[in-house]
Amino acid sequence: MRSSTEPETASSLDEAIAQAAEKSGKGLSRRAFLASGVAVGVGAGLGPFGGTVSALADKPSASKLGKGDAAILRFLAAAEILETDFWQQYNELGGIQDGEVPGGSGSPTYTKALEVLDEDMPQYIHDNTEDEFTHFTFLNAYLESRGAEAVDLKQFANLPSSKATGAQQIGRLTNLMELTVDTSWWTRYRSSTKNPDLGDSFAQAVPGLATGEHPAIPPSDADLKPEDHIQAIANTAGFHFATIEQGGTSLYPSLAQRVRDAEALRVVLSIGPTEAMHFQTWQDKAGNAPALTDPETGLEFPNLKESSNEELKANLIMPEPAPFLRRSLPIVSIVRPTNTQGIAMGVVEFLTAMGLFKKQSEGFFEALTQLAREADAAKPRG
Repeated sequence: MRSSTEPETASSLDEAIAQAAEKSGKGLSRRAFLASGVAVGVGAGLGPFGGTVSALADKPSASKLGKGDAAILRFLAAAEILETDFWQQYNELGGIQDGEVPGGSGSPTYTKALEVLDEDMPQYIHDNTEDEFTHFTFLNAYLESRGAEAVDLKQFANLPSSKATGAQQIGRLTNLMELTVDTSWWTRYRSSTKNPDLGDSFAQAVPGLATGEHPAIPPSDADLKPEDHIQAIANTAGFHFATIEQGGTSLYPSLAQRVRDAEALRVVLSIGPTEAMHFQTWQDKAGNAPALTDPETGLEFPNLKESSNEELKANLIMPEPAPFLRRSLPIVSIVRPTNTQGIAMGVVEFLTAMGLFKKQSEGFFEALTQLAREADAAKPRG
């Protein structure tokens, strides 16, 4: 259990969602970021269920998506586009480069540091990247198949790439070289007495990551040494992976509560659990990050494997049962948070505070804010 002297820090995601829920005001005018004609073909064969079921599954819905449902799916598509952008940067330097996830040629030194967390890290990074590609291409195709506009953020892909050998030199949507990483999800999922939806706050697993600006990929080849420096960068990536995917794990069930169309709800409920699979994988790997102090920045990674604190232990990766809805009910193992109010704007503020959009244009923030406000304006079910 928590020591009485251990500092307690509120999760930035939880705070952002709570603050966004209190905000009101008119949305900004629609920007020219909605695409037309970006749908891709999506197959729907169902294998062993037979041709008749496949034919029925392939039959498109005749109805147009309602405004709220379309707004929710557009926000999710935008979130997946942003995820794809930074996962591709990780894959270019530390994953497997192939036809499924094109681009980049790899950085052996960075890859070796990632493999300290798990020898299969390149494969996991590749597969997570591929998943995000399929999420946004499917969501955009589905939006257009139901008479709604798809999302295209390419006009904002102007941020610089890492200069390290192996990275493509193309414009990016996200910045992985100046991150402030919230690791309070680590203690949140290990607590049996608290839930962010009930107003509780949580300590950081790696306090140093929650302050300052830290690279999760090497900015240049000069950052490939000394050994503890590139390992600290790889450790940062390992925790960032889990930080992002636990956010997605909460985002989908939170927004699902506002979806009204049955088929659109099926889409949200089918993609959401894959985010939880990603989170579980990355939480396990983050626990393998070696204890060290970065000689270049002073960033310290504690030895979580040998922690005596139940809320810090590295091998406690199953969600601890916790209070849900009301403290008078029995505790239960759940995703948390899942409060739907203000979730989209909360996510935008969470990612912005992380430094993921440092140096982005004003137009980008206006576009993302508009998408979030429209999604949050969708009326909850019931």
